[in-house]
Amino acid sequence: MVPLTKVPVNALYYGDNLTVLREQIQRESVDLIYLDPPFNSKASYNVLFRSTSGEDSQAQIQAFDDTWHWGDEAERAFDEVMHGENTDAAELLRALRAFLKENDLMAYLCMMAVRLQELHRVLKETGSIYLHCDPTASHYLKFIMDAIFGKRHYRNELIWKRTSSHNDAAQGLTRFGKNHDIILFYSKSDSPTWNQQFVGYDEEYIKSHYGQVEGGTGKKFTTSDLTAAKPGGDTSYEWHGVTPPSGRYWAYSRANMEKFEAEGRLVYGRTRVPRLRNYLAEMPGVVLGSIWADIPPINSQAQERLGYQTQKTVALLERIITASSNEGDVVLDPFCGCGTTIHAAQKLKREWIGIDITHRSEEHTSELQ
Repeated sequence: MVPLTKVPVNALYYGDNLTVLREQIQRESVDLIYLDPPFNSKASYNVLFRSTSGEDSQAQIQAFDDTWHWGDEAERAFDEVMHGENTDAAELLRALRAFLKENDLMAYLCMMAVRLQELHRVLKETGSIYLHCDPTASHYLKFIMDAIFGKRHYRNELIWKRTSSHNDAAQGLTRFGKNHDIILFYSKSDSPTWNQQFVGYDEEYIKSHYGQVEGGTGKKFTTSDLTAAKPGGDTSYEWHGVTPPSGRYWAYSRANMEKFEAEGRLVYGRTRVPRLRNYLAEMPGVVLGSIWADIPPINSQAQERLGYQTQKTVALLERIITASSNEGDVVLDPFCGCGTTIHAAQKLKREWIGIDITHRSEEHTSELQ
């Protein structure tokens, strides 16, 4: 790795992301972080634990074992948090160790805690972080995120329906099928970068709310009230001999009403009180909620599929990047794997930084270009 001379952008770094973050990434230099760290999923990552010749990479396998199993590395990570500046994180991790004891899960949480502290350091005040995980450890990770980023900066627990339940439900299974991942969304401050996202209306909503069709154009539309309960500006006037009902005012100024009429957007009923015509094609859709069931996972026929079992779809990363960053912002993925985050960031005209323990991420990233 080259010494840091400026904020590194459009760059891939290889090695332990904790080391890279400390040595290569400046404080408050990143606008958005997405991470999908592996846990208890070694078999799923075999595709990455191979050299270019196809042989297993023992060094990479050992790095995985050291990171996600209890041992000296986990103990050192625990000690770093204990002696760090964040006393909330230290108290929480101490309590978790007393409860969970020394095992793979506790090792994972220790290693994540020390890395999340570094990610907090490199994130700008207007930045956000999305931690992708499954329900195995999400509840513990949320405690750690609360301690490091602050409970007040918790934004959402996003539910991504990644598959149908029948894929996981075997005969005789005494639980419901597992069909979703969890994405923990936090900001660093009270004023993060935010671009509201929308999804299209479902067919039932369109039928019930946009049943009217404009003659000649075939455009579907609905109408809305042009009166308001409170006055504001030029809203008390007579319109074609009509005034709003008693106790109400026009919702728009006379100039806007004239503009609507010139565009043919005023609809008159028997009372001659106009209503505003709103076209379906001009509506942004429904404000996106915290349950995402409209983005399917990578399937066996997908063009973007790289054979990486836990690969996330580009559409998922595009939604996250669009919502919490702007063009030219810096997006960081410290577990970049097959490079989906990098691909999405490049496509959306963001700068990016990728970190991964294996050189195979470069190959996968080039395949996504």
